[in-house]
Amino acid sequence: AAVAAALTLPGSTNSIKKAVLLINMIDTGKFPRLLSRILQKLHLKAESSFSEEEEEKLQAAFSMEKQDLHLVLETISFILEQAVYHNLKPGILQQQLESIHLDQDKAEAFVSAWTAAGQDTIEKFRQRILAPQKLETIGWQLNLQMAQSTQAKLKSPQAVLELGMSSEDSKNLEKVFVEFSHQELFDFYNKLETIQAQLDSLT
Repeated sequence: AAVAAALTLPGSTNSIKKAVLLINMIDTGKFPRLLSRILQKLHLKAESSFSEEEEEKLQAAFSMEKQDLHLVLETISFILEQAVYHNLKPGILQQQLESIHLDQDKAEAFVSAWTAAGQDTIEKFRQRILAPQKLETIGWQLNLQMAQSTQAKLKSPQAVLELGMSSEDSKNLEKVFVEFSHQELFDFYNKLETIQAQLDSLT
């Protein structure tokens, strides 16, 4: 029960039940297009499947509040991500979806979308994992943290590096924050020096 068990992880059981009820209420004729769009952009980690304007149109089309729409989109994305992770066969996917009380027509729409584009989506995930990210920007700041002891007045300085990363499959810049103590930063600097020396020897 890979998908059914995993679905309880992102939020409370009540949230999952609410998401299932909301999905079951979506017009069956509109649902396949929603699934297809989410599958197309599922591998683009830094990008949302829909723009803000598109989300407003979906709210109107499905008669949903914004937070309910977000719950639906996040739940659908999570189900499909689990299908990718476990490389689920269509029949197993349908069984798992029906086990969390998704209506048969919605479960069958998931299966149809997964059958049509599942393997292509899995391949896109593999390419994303293998594709190197490019360092575009570097920022930094210093934080001073008070010692845990109430009697101690010393502060522990922490350096925070902000790395702006880009990849070929996304136009957005993904920011990664790395925190170093003084010793950790010194060790990191020494490793960079070693890498630089090896690069110099090859040029």
